Amino acid sequence: MMTNGTVLRTKDLSIGYRRARKAPVVIAGDLNFSLRPGELVCLLGPNGAGKSTLMRTLARLQPSLSGKIWLDERPLDELRPGQLARRLSIVLTDRVDVGAMSGYGLVSLGRHPYTGWTGTMSEQDQQIVQWALHAVRAKDLSDRLTVEMSDGERQKVLIARALAQQPRVMLLDEPTAFLDLPRRVEVMDLLRRLASENSQAILLSTHDLDLALRNADRLWLLSAGGDLLDGAPEDLILNGAFERVFSAEGVTFDRERGSFHTRQEACGRLRLEGDGVAAFWTRRALERIGYAVERAGENGQSSSFASNDNPPQPVNGAVTVRKHDAGLTYMLDIEGREERFATLNALTTYLRRGGAGGESDAKVDEDLYARG
Repeated sequence: MMTNGTVLRTKDLSIGYRRARKAPVVIAGDLNFSLRPGELVCLLGPNGAGKSTLMRTLARLQPSLSGKIWLDERPLDELRPGQLARRLSIVLTDRVDVGAMSGYGLVSLGRHPYTGWTGTMSEQDQQIVQWALHAVRAKDLSDRLTVEMSDGERQKVLIARALAQQPRVMLLDEPTAFLDLPRRVEVMDLLRRLASENSQAILLSTHDLDLALRNADRLWLLSAGGDLLDGAPEDLILNGAFERVFSAEGVTFDRERGSFHTRQEACGRLRLEGDGVAAFWTRRALERIGYAVERAGENGQSSSFASNDNPPQPVNGAVTVRKHDAGLTYMLDIEGREERFATLNALTTYLRRGGAGGESDAKVDEDLYARG
């Protein structure tokens, strides 16, 4: 029986594949979790951990190996196809080829569980299709052929089709896989808004860690060993879950910045003076070329390069970010020598060259160094 307002719950669920006359392949077992109305949950994990298998099992596209799944207080395997389609919708990673169908026609497919064997839509069905297109901000795609749509536009229409089913639960397997960065941000924001406004439980799998951390109400971390960790994104970062699930040789998770980076020995250590956005991206640029960076006023290890195996080095010099009417200037004071640069490209190129060339390089690379 469902409790605490959950719309989907599992008990001791085991997922994987059955094989004829052979033992089944178990990908993950003893999974116990729930989805609640109005929340966006992101499923993360390394390749091969079983994210797509879990999504397909929850959608009853493949059978579980053991355990139970309840959807809306009903055992999932007892629901007839029409009953399931009214409660749960899914958008898969695979590109959908629907031929010369309009956006409206594709979204209309979401009303199939309600139209009966004739497929004739009522006025209410048509209103719901229009509402779904409006909800995903795709009304302008209603008359467009899907073959003429971009990946981002087609994904919006597919989400509208799933929304037109009026499900309690929406499952999306890698919904941003084929999209560029602005469209990924747009789709993730759309899903977060739909979950909240429609009181739906939305579960999506993704490899986009940054967007998941910024948008998800909860994360499910599925490890390569088949364990599933459930919690708020910030809790899973602070308790070290990300390091455990995504641990790999030569790669670490930086809790301070919420990102992964490779372990490498710092080529030097610089103190950074400055504030705001410019200082943030200056630090990123210096760390990218191998420097450990200490912000003015910080003590001890303050860079992603610092660890027990790679203790911080003595400070070699300082970089100061200065704002003026013409823009930004980057002052480098290193080994008793002061250099001035107009761009971070100039500063990082100079450091990568080890300061070779000095003033003589200014004439050759005048557009790059632009020293005053």
